Amino acid sequence: MSPYRVTPPVPWPGLFDGVPEAFVHNVSEAAFSGHDGIPRVTVCFWREETNSLWRAGRAEALPAGVEDGGSAEWLFDVLVDGRPEAYQQFAEEYYEVSVDIEAIRHVYALQPLTQSVVTAMNPDVGVADLAEDLRQIGYPVPGPEADPGTA
Repeated sequence: MSPYRVTPPVPWPGLFDGVPEAFVHNVSEAAFSGHDGIPRVTVCFWREETNSLWRAGRAEALPAGVEDGGSAEWLFDVLVDGRPEAYQQFAEEYYEVSVDIEAIRHVYALQPLTQSVVTAMNPDVGVADLAEDLRQIGYPVPGPEADPGTA
């Protein structure tokens, strides 16, 4: 279901069917598109604040006889597993660095992000560097009275 299955790349038919108005702007988000503005995505899921379940478009099925080779399992196995240890294994293999399991557990528990946790994950990044991203995703940050160096 890759957009690169054809030239020029295009999203799989039906992938964005039913995307709520609140998320339509994300379909054309430059971060997910090539220089031509065509989305370069393989999957599209959403969940509105009032929904208890994730939703997906009415994507067309693969043609008869076409196997996907377990691509969804490969693509989402870290998310589906849900354990901090699974992410640690992924990160250490993918990025070829050691990653502190306690820092990962801290993030998985959605504990307020502190400088010591950020440093354990990436010593070249500060909490202040992440401020806008954290605000956008609603991730908890410590209040002004908290020591930014504590985990």
